[in-house]
Amino acid sequence: MKPIVAIVGRPNVGKSSLFNRMTRSRKALVDNLPGVTRDRIYEDAEWDETSFTVVDTGGFSDFESEELGPLVRYQVIQAMEEADVIVMLFDGRGGVTPVDIDLVHRLRQSSKPVFYSVNKIDGPKHESALADFFVLGVDPLYPLSAEHGYGMHDFMDALTAVLPRSAPEAADDRVRLAVIGRPNVGKSSLINRLLGDERLVVSEIPGTTRDAIDTVCTVNQKEYVLIDMAGIRRKKRVRDKLEKFSIMKALRSLSRCDIALVMMDASEGVTDQDANIAGYALERGRACIILLNKWDLVEKDSKTTEQYVNRVRDRLKFLRFAPVLTVSALTGQRVFKIFDWVETVYEQYTTRTSTGQLNRVLEGIINQHQPPSFRGKSVKLYYATQVSIAPPTFVCFVNYPEGVHYTYKRYIINRLQEELGLYMSPIRLIFRKREKKK
Repeated sequence: MKPIVAIVGRPNVGKSSLFNRMTRSRKALVDNLPGVTRDRIYEDAEWDETSFTVVDTGGFSDFESEELGPLVRYQVIQAMEEADVIVMLFDGRGGVTPVDIDLVHRLRQSSKPVFYSVNKIDGPKHESALADFFVLGVDPLYPLSAEHGYGMHDFMDALTAVLPRSAPEAADDRVRLAVIGRPNVGKSSLINRLLGDERLVVSEIPGTTRDAIDTVCTVNQKEYVLIDMAGIRRKKRVRDKLEKFSIMKALRSLSRCDIALVMMDASEGVTDQDANIAGYALERGRACIILLNKWDLVEKDSKTTEQYVNRVRDRLKFLRFAPVLTVSALTGQRVFKIFDWVETVYEQYTTRTSTGQLNRVLEGIINQHQPPSFRGKSVKLYYATQVSIAPPTFVCFVNYPEGVHYTYKRYIINRLQEELGLYMSPIRLIFRKREKKK
């Protein structure tokens, strides 16, 4: 598990800009309007061969009278609790505020490393603004500009130096499954059904995340690991405004699973929340099986299943490879069919293809549909090789990587899935420039 760095501070100090700078992304929205970020946003980062996960949080403030104020504060506190290292960000132009003092007081009570950083310091001549923050009694203070990059090198060196190093995990050939989904779709019922059936042998092993228990179950003499059962099993009444935060609870499970069992309520159809959660699974390269639960509540005729599956396919086009299974955790209908699909999906998810076979297939794909030209020049795909599994990841060497349009990349991915028999697994395709021989 990668160590976690949480960025906290009052609204509009530049947390999202720092998040984007550290992760080299544009995932966090940046705006001068306070309170743009309310959810926790997670993204992986790397510095000097050290990998970690950065969490962007909403602005911590004292606007308790506003409806979302307590919820945002709660999310910030949760982020601080789960983090290994905390970055407290100040506004170098705005000076010290009572909210800053409140947050510093909270952080002093934490045993975790805290980096106090003053943002919007665009160069050495602006470092005099640090004097305003000496009243807080924190040391050292890191001057930086999240927008322009000033001070980032020293800051990142110091930050990564204190990150915990994850111990290598022991070899384990058991398939790891995470049941994810929004609240009240039946995750707990499914897990309890699986673990309570007499066909299962159940044991518990310590999880690698805080307060987590991984549960080992044996089906047909084969062991599977169900991830984070302790946290998922607890049933809580979820307030509507907190429902969107359930996505974040699934992320830690996704980081350790092979296959995500994406669970939805068949009686409600695919919601935006369902699509968001499924998108997180795809972003992390996880194989997926879509479970339409509560099938016992759906009125059916001979075409009902086909119609429901088509709706899922239409709504989740990005998961076209994922099998869809209708189940009822309440009655047990088809729940053990899940493990049949797991075997098929996992086999494809861990498939290795020889370089010779891959390039023969790729040549046929290109001959059927040549890539579009780039700035008046022909784009040439020379050869490809597989560099990893889970998911199968291929690197294709070309003359103009930037000239491969995403639609053509999608075309190649779809055809590779068909030709290589990986139609139930995600695959990653990376284009790199071929180095010229000296």
